Amino acid sequence: MSAAFPRQARVRVRAEFDRVFAHGRRTASPLMALHWHDDGAPPRLGLAVSRKVDRTAVGRNRIKRQLREQFRQLRSQLRPGAYVVVARPRAAGADGATLREGLRALLQRAGALPGPAVDGTMSGSASAPSRARPVTPDPTGE
Repeated sequence: MSAAFPRQARVRVRAEFDRVFAHGRRTASPLMALHWHDDGAPPRLGLAVSRKVDRTAVGRNRIKRQLREQFRQLRSQLRPGAYVVVARPRAAGADGATLREGLRALLQRAGALPGPAVDGTMSGSASAPSRARPVTPDPTGE
């Protein structure tokens, strides 16, 4: 899948937004809400950033630009479906890195993006210590 963000990768028409809101799963954080409808089509993004979030067009466009870029980078890893992100007023005060990480966290929580690999202490490798009891020789010689 290309790293570009073509028109086919966008949720654009009102009917599609309505379908995602009606049938999709919702996950939210203080910065934004994510609605995801798994319809089997390649991943597409729709953005809703209202004037209640930021009164200035410059601020709203900054939020959309950060979210669009993060989605573009993660698109090849995402499960199929339509994703609609609704920004909340706290997004206006967040910097770009916080917005991008917030979207990544929501996608992981929704199950649309695999979680990070965790290096735990309980690996299944041969180097892991065994919990079996050591065999002690029988003093009677049997």
